[in-house]
Amino acid sequence: MLRHALEAQGHTVVEARDQPEAVQALRDLRPGIVLSDLRLPEGDGFGVLRAAKELDPEMAVIVMTAFGSIQDAVAAIKEGALDFLAKPVDPDHLLLMVERAAAQRRMATENILLKEELAARRGAPTIVGENPRLKQVTLSLHRAAATDTTVLVEGESGTGKELFARALHALSPRADGPFVAINCAAIPETLLETELFGHEKGAFTGAATRKPGKFELAHRGPLFLDEIGDLPLPLQAKILRALEEKRFERLGGTVPIQVDVRVVAATNRNLKAAVAARQYCEDLCFRLSVFPITAPPLRERQEDIPMLAKFFVDRFCRDLNKKSLAFAPSVVEEMQKYPCPGNVRELQNCIERAVILTEGDTIHGHHLHLSFRGPIVAAPDPEASPWQRVDLSGSMTEATRRVLAEMEQHKIAQTLRDAGGNKGRAAEILQIPLRLLTSKLREYGLD
Repeated sequence: MLRHALEAQGHTVVEARDQPEAVQALRDLRPGIVLSDLRLPEGDGFGVLRAAKELDPEMAVIVMTAFGSIQDAVAAIKEGALDFLAKPVDPDHLLLMVERAAAQRRMATENILLKEELAARRGAPTIVGENPRLKQVTLSLHRAAATDTTVLVEGESGTGKELFARALHALSPRADGPFVAINCAAIPETLLETELFGHEKGAFTGAATRKPGKFELAHRGPLFLDEIGDLPLPLQAKILRALEEKRFERLGGTVPIQVDVRVVAATNRNLKAAVAARQYCEDLCFRLSVFPITAPPLRERQEDIPMLAKFFVDRFCRDLNKKSLAFAPSVVEEMQKYPCPGNVRELQNCIERAVILTEGDTIHGHHLHLSFRGPIVAAPDPEASPWQRVDLSGSMTEATRRVLAEMEQHKIAQTLRDAGGNKGRAAEILQIPLRLLTSKLREYGLD
C-alpha cells in the first residue's frame, strides 16, 4: 500500500524485507529518503537508522511504529530520525512527510554548496560567439549532454572551460542535481584527498567532525574536476578507481560509499604529453578522454571579440547599476588586434575595469588595461645595431639594472603568453618559485 501511494506521486521505491537487506540496499543505491518500520523480521529499525546515518548523516529517515510504541519512536528521533508515523499509516500524511523530507534534503545540500556557488560565474551559462570552431564545441556539448559519459574539456587558461562544463550540466538530464566544482591545482596536495573524498571524525588531528567530500556532494549531479592535469600522482590512482567503480571510502573510513556521479574534467595541459613524460597515469588519461572537447583560444576567434565585449559591458552595467555604455570605434579595433593571452577571462576583467572607470557614456582606450600591450613603437631598422635602441645613459650600475629589468620583463611576459596565462606553468618554464613570479608580475604591472 505504501509503495503504491508513493509511486503514484512519481517517487521511485525500493523495498527491503529486513535490516540486512535494507543495509545492502542503502550501500548499493544511496536513496534520498528511508522509511522503515521499527519492528522487522530480522534486526530492527534502529539498525537501519544507524546504517543510514553511517553512510550519510544528512539522509532523511522516517520510522513507523504501532500506537502503543510511541516511546520507541521518540528514541529513534533522538538518534537522528527525521520524524515518525503511527500505524495504521495515513497515505496523505505519509506523502506530506516525504515531500518535507525531500525539501530538507535539498536544503541541506544547497547549504553545504552555498559558499562554492557564491564564487561561481555570475549569470546563466551563455556561450557567446559565432566562430565555426565555437559552434562545433556547442554541438559537441549537446551530443555529450544526452549521455552520462565522462567529458574532458581541454584548452588554455581563461577560454571558458568551466562555462562549457556548466552549459553541459544545464543541458543534461542531471540538470536538477548539484553542480559541484573543485580546482585540483588550487588546493595543497595534503588537503586535496579529503576535499575530494571527505574524512571521518578523528581521521587526523583537527578532524573534529565527519566531512563529506566533493564526490559525495555531487551524488546524482556532475562533479567538475578543474585543472585535472595538475592532479598529484599519488591521487591519480584513487581518482581512477572512483571513476571506474563509482565507489570510494572517506579518509579514515572503512565503509565503501557508492555514488552516482557524472564527471566532467578540464585541463590546460597536454595530458598525452604528460603521460609520455611519465608525469601522468596513462589509464586515467584514457578514462578521462572518452569524449574530449577543445575550447578554442580567443586569438583564434577574434571576430567574436566585439560581441563578447558588448555582452560583458551590458552585464557589468547591469550588475553595477550604471547606465548603458558604448565603445569608441578605436577601442573595438584595439581589442581585436590585441593577442589576449588570458583569453576570455582577461577580456572580461578588462571590460569590468573599464566599466568601473568610465564616467561618461563611452569607453575609450585609456579605460582598458591590456596587460601585455606595451608601447607602440616604430618598426626597427634591420640594418641598425640593436644597442641603438637600448637606453645606456647614466652610470654602469644604472644602465645594467635598467637593461636587466627590461630583459626580465620581456622574458616573463613572453613566457606567460607561451603558457597560456597559467602562472604555475610559467614559473616551471622560468625555473623560479611561483611566489617570486607573482612578485615580479606585480612589480612590472603584468598581474
